[in-house]
Amino acid sequence: MPYLYSALTRLSSVSSSRRAELFADLSLLERLRRGEACPEVHPSLSKAVAKLDWRRCEAEDRQAREDGMVILPWPDPRYPEALRQIPDPPPALYVLGHAEILQSPAVAVVGSRLSTVYGQNVARMFGQDLALGGMVVVSGLARGIDTAAHEGSLAIPERAVAVLGTGLDVPYPRENEPLMRRIAAEGGAVVSEFPPGTPPAPRNFPLRNRVIAGLCWGVLVVEATERSGALITARFAAETDREVFAVPHNITSRTGIGPNTLIQKGAKLAQRVLDVLEEVPPHLRCIMKPISVMPASSTASPLSKEASRVLGSLQSDQGRSLDALCADSGLSASGALAALFDLQMAGLCVELPGARYALKRPPKEP
Repeated sequence: MPYLYSALTRLSSVSSSRRAELFADLSLLERLRRGEACPEVHPSLSKAVAKLDWRRCEAEDRQAREDGMVILPWPDPRYPEALRQIPDPPPALYVLGHAEILQSPAVAVVGSRLSTVYGQNVARMFGQDLALGGMVVVSGLARGIDTAAHEGSLAIPERAVAVLGTGLDVPYPRENEPLMRRIAAEGGAVVSEFPPGTPPAPRNFPLRNRVIAGLCWGVLVVEATERSGALITARFAAETDREVFAVPHNITSRTGIGPNTLIQKGAKLAQRVLDVLEEVPPHLRCIMKPISVMPASSTASPLSKEASRVLGSLQSDQGRSLDALCADSGLSASGALAALFDLQMAGLCVELPGARYALKRPPKEP
């Protein structure tokens, strides 16, 4: 009865604990679908099921498959085993891309939308280095730290997973739709427990965060404010016996409150990727697929003299204006903009709000 699991994802008007009553006994849901009285079921649950348009549900699922989505109900052997172990697993998952990588050893890299250039550089570095080390890197496609973590993990094919708090046809934020498509196209997977058409309602994102943690054996928090959703992910990880890691941060920074507090409470301090990889459980270590050399396709082409001059003026910890870069490099505004475009295409530069530019990651010594 795979369609019944999919139908449970549409009962958004009831709590997950109520929904779990039907998840534990799908025969109740079948009886409710036929209009039978089920006094053992809470009235709110009976009313929610009565409002379901079953024909529409089946039509939407059929359309989702035609649009390239894979639907993984609970009994499907491709349903990620790690997610089965959490207290309230999704009854079904919608997947765009390659569902098989959801069975691979995974680490979540999460953090604040209100991230600093430093935090983005760190998230990108950990995303890439964890992927090189054999990990699938999971995050939430949000602005800031999540975006940087995805970008880093995409340096290696088949290493990126994004978990959405919306339907897969409603990517959020909208500007990250190209990133979402790239993840799916380059061997990764985009995942949601919400059926197509689900908008970005606030209540969806804590549920999304539990799936992020549930897919992984560990969660790394890079930057987080006091009320950041990344702390929900970390708390869920700790409650379900996952490892929690945190990158230390400036104590005067608003986004340093979260990771520094986690370290105070016992999270492992992570300064380099080995701090995370050395905690990998033995049963996962034996199936990891580390990559010792970066793929040739990720090697950057030689930079032009103009781009090299602008690169020398960029900083990793703060953005610089176009005027400042022109003054330092001696280039005209059009020349500097052309050089900045080349640097962005090479993955060395990021444009920040207010037309300011910074290094994505400090260049390595030759």
